[in-house]
Amino acid sequence: MIKVLLVEDHELYRMGLSMLLDNADGISLIAEASDGLDGIKKARETGPDVILMDIGLPEIDGIEATQRIKDFNQNVKILIFTSRDSENDVFEAFKAGADGYIMKGATPEQTISAIKSVYEGIGWIDPNIAKMVFSNLQRPVQKTVVNSEFKRGSNAYGLTERELDVLELMVEGLSNPQIADKLVITKATAKAHVHSILQKLCVSSRTQATVTAMKEGLV
Repeated sequence: MIKVLLVEDHELYRMGLSMLLDNADGISLIAEASDGLDGIKKARETGPDVILMDIGLPEIDGIEATQRIKDFNQNVKILIFTSRDSENDVFEAFKAGADGYIMKGATPEQTISAIKSVYEGIGWIDPNIAKMVFSNLQRPVQKTVVNSEFKRGSNAYGLTERELDVLELMVEGLSNPQIADKLVITKATAKAHVHSILQKLCVSSRTQATVTAMKEGLV
């Protein structure tokens, strides 16, 4: 059972989400909060697995609340649930430690799927947000000619050529088994490459790795 803390200041949204979560299989709504500071307090007191976090909260916003919660509990997964879709909000949320970003216009099925995904460590970006981020931030791979072959430019993260190949497929949304098939490597090797990439990029999820990759021009 996934224990969820809901942090939302809008009463009607909170009531609707409460009903959705109460009726969802495999999910238990353990607490609610209506502002950022109370969200932090409830996160300490209840030990949720996933926090559904709005950004536009009273007291302190959801991005700052996310950062403060991650400071004392790196294991909790935080899914940003908001109507704000600016690039700055998206990047600041992931920089603060968010594990997913979903819009309030998402269907109930998408919301439940996003909660379960971040709980499993997969990460989630709302399709509409993904399109915006990809179109505005994806850059062509920097290449230099070496021995008549194209090679990627150097990167500050120490990623190997193979890791850059894997990262590019991660940005495309491929799972570990799909990456293994695409690169003709074992699933264990693909998983090891993904783990190494997360460590080198200093991120905790595939979603954060994807955002970092696009923001830094690695893919």
